Amino acid sequence: MTETAHERRGADRIRSVLAPLGVAAVTGAAFAFVGSVDPNQPGHYPTCPFLFLTGLYCPGCGTLRAMHALAHADPLTALGFNPLAMATIPFLLFWWGRWTLRSWQGRPARTTLARPIYLWAFLALVIVYWVVRNLPFGRVLAP
Repeated sequence: MTETAHERRGADRIRSVLAPLGVAAVTGAAFAFVGSVDPNQPGHYPTCPFLFLTGLYCPGCGTLRAMHALAHADPLTALGFNPLAMATIPFLLFWWGRWTLRSWQGRPARTTLARPIYLWAFLALVIVYWVVRNLPFGRVLAP
């Protein structure tokens, strides 16, 4: 008994979205773990190495607490812990959705996440955020 071209196409479609669905599953599991294991309680997660060595906040400091707050449907608290991480979430969801749709349609995956100018601009934003959140007037950005 041979499979039809239609069955083969359906199986190929399912196989093509396994990678995006796998990323979603791992991300969902990590999000659920951070939502259930409170990063505000000492001893659950290691200290940020940059914070430990320098006493300064890195761009990622507060992200675990922000995700914990988000998992508990508290976006304002999450925004207070790490506004840059919260602002990045919609872009990550967009790129994941685009990847999933392209995979489902059988179109080739894009070789770049975004145009280089956007990636350089984001890197510059991260560096400015990193510096400003450690200055006295930027304490509002500190976790």
